[in-house]
Amino acid sequence: MTMKLHGNSFFSIAAFALLFVSSLLYSHDGHKNEDIVLQDLGNLGEVNFEISCKTETQKAFNTGVGLLHHMMYAQAEQLFQNWIAQQPECAMLYWGYSMSLFHPLWPDKITKDALIKGQQALTTAQNIHKTQREKAYITTAEKYYINWKTIPEKTRINSWANAHTKLYQNYPNDIDATAFYGLSQLVIASKKDKTFSTNKEVGDILSTIIDKQPLHPGAIHYSIHAYDNPKHAQLGLKLARDYSQIAPDVPHALHMPTHIFVRLGEWQDTINWNSRSATVALKYPTKGSTSMHYVHALDYKVYGLLQLGKKQKAQQTLQEIETHHPIQNTFPAAYALSTMPARIHLEQKDWLQASQLKMRVPSYISWEKFPQVEAITYFARGIGSARSNNLKSAKENLEILKKLYIKTQIISPNYWAVLVDAQRKAVEAWIYFAQGEKQQALALLKEAARIEDSVDKSPVTPGPVLPIRELLGDMYTLTGNIDAAKKSYQTSLNNGSKRRYSQQALVNITKI
Repeated sequence: MTMKLHGNSFFSIAAFALLFVSSLLYSHDGHKNEDIVLQDLGNLGEVNFEISCKTETQKAFNTGVGLLHHMMYAQAEQLFQNWIAQQPECAMLYWGYSMSLFHPLWPDKITKDALIKGQQALTTAQNIHKTQREKAYITTAEKYYINWKTIPEKTRINSWANAHTKLYQNYPNDIDATAFYGLSQLVIASKKDKTFSTNKEVGDILSTIIDKQPLHPGAIHYSIHAYDNPKHAQLGLKLARDYSQIAPDVPHALHMPTHIFVRLGEWQDTINWNSRSATVALKYPTKGSTSMHYVHALDYKVYGLLQLGKKQKAQQTLQEIETHHPIQNTFPAAYALSTMPARIHLEQKDWLQASQLKMRVPSYISWEKFPQVEAITYFARGIGSARSNNLKSAKENLEILKKLYIKTQIISPNYWAVLVDAQRKAVEAWIYFAQGEKQQALALLKEAARIEDSVDKSPVTPGPVLPIRELLGDMYTLTGNIDAAKKSYQTSLNNGSKRRYSQQALVNITKI
């Protein structure tokens, strides 16, 4: 392979490769990294992403891109690190590494260290021989990393998505360019567009890949994300069932179909598939920790169990986690770990237990980075306290919720802050109700429900911890306004939840 070198590029390539060798061999705590290696990976589907590197690198690169499409980012990062150490003159390995650090559809926040490494990787790639097509991929990825210190995250994401549009237009027959274009459009789609028009357009585009290459992991995976909404879930059902067939050894491929199952109320499938996903996820440790995919799957499983009224099994599932600490310290893991115990108590309307939920468990999770996740615990505690008439505790939890709302506005003003705003208003409404101020309580809870309804659920969650529409239905029932209660529960169902409580409440209220 002939390398085109500029200035000190040979030194930078060698230094970068040395950095990767060090980080590959040892995890963050200095212990030898025993994460999954290439030969341990099972079937990932069919990826044929041609690159101009040595022949022996091609298979590994295809595997790495497959992992990216499956959103198995930690494993992709490790693979690309490993192969950069072996083939430091392959430009596209650096591209793959940079893509593994950036999780565009996830709600986590990229670290400063990852931004530095991603930018370094792409700078190195630009100084190595590559084809025009490879340069286009590398330049597209750079749009996210370039000038990250001064350009806001949202602006860089939009630039990255626009660059993927150009890449797709310039290489219309490139299957992976099409797949990544579809992903990029889902990332920038409006969270408040209840027509989900962009999602449908993406699904239509990705279907052209599936027609040509039905085992392509990105086409199927991103299509399921495109149809993961109340309007189009039925379109994703066949794709959901197909996904696990192409990658039976990938935990996210076993979990992702349940996004559609949850939308359609297929609760037993939700339970079964997430059980399989969690089991497989245990084979993918990350830097000495259990993969976040493990608890992410269990959160969906717990939700499914609760919808079938299997409360004891839900509690047992939560207890299983105790033997698998530490869990990967990420946003999805933090979300699942905080949400599962809250779900169990709130679904059972066990207000006293909800009011006593422990905070920041487990302690090794970086909770200070995730105020929107901490808010879930305080929402549950606040609702539980108010509905068990412990107004002092309810008001204390409300004050903390207000502070978490301010913090969340900084990191996610258009999505998570919207939900935390609804949560704090819901807690305050039930405080008013407990104080006998029923009209004020209803007005505020209606506003909270409207706010929560304004955005769809994030892929990180099977559904709200406790939909505010259900809480509003409860409040209307307690005030004797049966017609309004029926409407509220029905709206909850119309939102695509098919939740057990809303269905039962409608049945019970007709008997009043």
